[in-house]
Amino acid sequence: MTAHAPSAARKPGKQPHELDARQRALAFFTVLTAVVLEVADTTIVNTALPAIRDGLGASPAAMQWIVAGYLLTLGSLLLLGGRLGDTFGHDRLFLGGVASFVAASALCGLAPTPGVLVLARVLQGAAGAMMGPQTMAIVQLLYTPLERVKRLAFFGMIIGLAAIVGPIIGGFLIELNLFGLGWRLIFLINLPVGLFALAMGRITLPRTGEEHKGLAIDLTGAALFALGFGLILFALIQAHENLGPVAAAAILAAGLGAVILGVRRSIARRANGLPAMIEPTLFALPTFRWGVTAAMAFNSSSVGFLMIFAVALQQGLALTPLKTALIHIPFGLGVMIAVGLLVPRLLPRLGRLLPMAGGMLMAAGIISTLVLIHSRIDGGPILIVTLALAGIGFGTLSGPLGPIAVSEVPRTHAGTASATMRTAQQLGGALGIALVGSVYFAVGGHDPAARLAGLIPGALMIATLLTIAILAVSRLPTTLFAAERKPAAD
Repeated sequence: MTAHAPSAARKPGKQPHELDARQRALAFFTVLTAVVLEVADTTIVNTALPAIRDGLGASPAAMQWIVAGYLLTLGSLLLLGGRLGDTFGHDRLFLGGVASFVAASALCGLAPTPGVLVLARVLQGAAGAMMGPQTMAIVQLLYTPLERVKRLAFFGMIIGLAAIVGPIIGGFLIELNLFGLGWRLIFLINLPVGLFALAMGRITLPRTGEEHKGLAIDLTGAALFALGFGLILFALIQAHENLGPVAAAAILAAGLGAVILGVRRSIARRANGLPAMIEPTLFALPTFRWGVTAAMAFNSSSVGFLMIFAVALQQGLALTPLKTALIHIPFGLGVMIAVGLLVPRLLPRLGRLLPMAGGMLMAAGIISTLVLIHSRIDGGPILIVTLALAGIGFGTLSGPLGPIAVSEVPRTHAGTASATMRTAQQLGGALGIALVGSVYFAVGGHDPAARLAGLIPGALMIATLLTIAILAVSRLPTTLFAAERKPAAD
C-alpha cells in the first residue's frame, strides 16, 4: 500500500534561500523549541511515575506503558514521519505535528484513568514522530553545509541536555504543584510552549517539500514495524501481570515475525526500485550496523536505569519528587563533562576504546548506584561519586555513537541513516523499559515491603544490555575517522 502527495496548491511562502539571516535564526529557534519538547517528554515522566501511580491507581505495567508507549510510537513512526515530510512538505508536517503534540499533551494532563493516559502518551509519541524528523530537515534546508556544522552541534547539545534534565524539571514541576495540578503539570506545561512554537512556525518557517509531489510511502511496511514492536513490548511488559508464559511466548513470536516481514518487504521493495521504510544497504556497512546495535542496546540500558532509579527513590525510599530531581544532578553533570570536554579531545586519539571504556564505567557507576539505593543510602558523597561516574560513562559511550555510525554512510543516504539511528534509539529505549522495568516490578513492584528488591535484578539486566553495547563497539574498526576512512561516494 502506498500513498501519494495531493496536488492541491500550497499557500504562498518563502523558499529557504529567500530568508535573510534574522529570519533563518528565528526559524532555527522555532524548530529547536519544538524538538526540546519531544526529547524532554521522553524522560520528564520518570520522576512523576510514583505520583501518577498514587493519583490514578496505575499498576506496574501501566507505569511501564506510560513511558514505553511514547517511545514505541515515536520510534516506530519516525521513518514514516520523515517520508511524509518529503511528500507533503516539512513545514506542513512540522506544524501539524506540533499541533497534535499540544492536543495529546492536554489529554495526558487531563487523563482520568491510567488507560487514557497510556493512550494519550501513544498519541503524543505519534505526534512527535511527525514533528521530529522535520526539524533536522528544515535545519539542513536553512543553512549551507559549512553553516550547518555549528548549528547541528548546538542542536545536538541542546537535545542531549533536554533528555538529561527532563527528570529534574519533572521533579520541580511536581513540587511546585501549581493550581494543585501535581504531576499533571509536567504534561500541561507543553501547552504554552507548543502553542508558542506553533505560532512562531506559521510566521518563520520557509515553504518546503514542493519538489517531492509524487513520492510514494510504504504504509504497509510502517504498519508491520509498528505492529511488530508493539507486540514485542506487550509480551514483555504484560508477562508478569496477566499473561501466562505460553501466551507471552506466542505474542512475542508474532511480534518478531511482523518485524522480520517488515525487513524482508523493505529488501524486496528496494530491489525493485520502490520506496521502503528502511535502507537495507546501510546495514552492509560495519560501522553503521554495529553503531546502530550499540546505540539500541545503550538506550535500552540508560532509559531503563533512569526509570527504575526515579521510581525506587520515591517508591522505595519515600523521597519527594524535588529531592529525587536534585539527586539526578551529579549524573547530568557527568554527562555534560563527558560530551563537552572528554569526547572531543579523546575520541580522535582513542577511537573505539573510548566508548568501550565509557560503557564499562557506566556499568560500574549504575550498578554501584543501585546497590547503594538498595542499601537505603539516599545521599552523601559516595552516591554523588557513583552517579557522576555513571554520567561520565554515559557521555563517553553515547557521544561518539552517532558520528561513528554515519562515518561511512554515502551522502545520498545521510538523512535515511540519521532517521534509522534515531528509530533504533527510541525503540531501544522502549525495549529497556520493558526489560529492565519488568524484572524490577516482577520482583518487588507489588509488595510495599519489598519495593527495593527489584533493584538488583534490574542492575543485572542493565549490565547485560551494556555488555551487548560494549561488544558491538568492539566490532568497530580499531581506528575511527582516520584520513583514509572516508564516506562512500554519492
